Amino acid sequence: QLQLVESGGGLVQPGGSLRLSCAAFGFKLDYYGVGWFRQAPGKEREGVSYIGGGTSSGHSADSVKGRFTISRDYAENTVYLQMNSLIPEDTAVYYCAADDAGWGTLRADEYDIWGQGTRVTVSS
Repeated sequence: QLQLVESGGGLVQPGGSLRLSCAAFGFKLDYYGVGWFRQAPGKEREGVSYIGGGTSSGHSADSVKGRFTISRDYAENTVYLQMNSLIPEDTAVYYCAADDAGWGTLRADEYDIWGQGTRVTVSS
């Protein structure tokens, strides 16, 4: 079965950092685009960052640009989201998703496989 598993979330103070991981099981992630999304209660799911299949360069939404960095380790079949300078508005459940078209986007409806999410809480 095709599966993505997120990990690395938790409670962090404003200004702190977390690194989220998205590991793929049952398939090789190399040529999938992978995106990170987040959703807070009462808000729409928001695209955060994505990285294309077979590439090493990522793209981020304006809300996190300069603070979050997406990367991937092909040998580990894993995509990461490094989150720095966290603010309370970053509090959400973070999901990763895989796009079999290979490009990646910030549009949630274009992804095929989703993880179950990892919770990030930024609070003092």
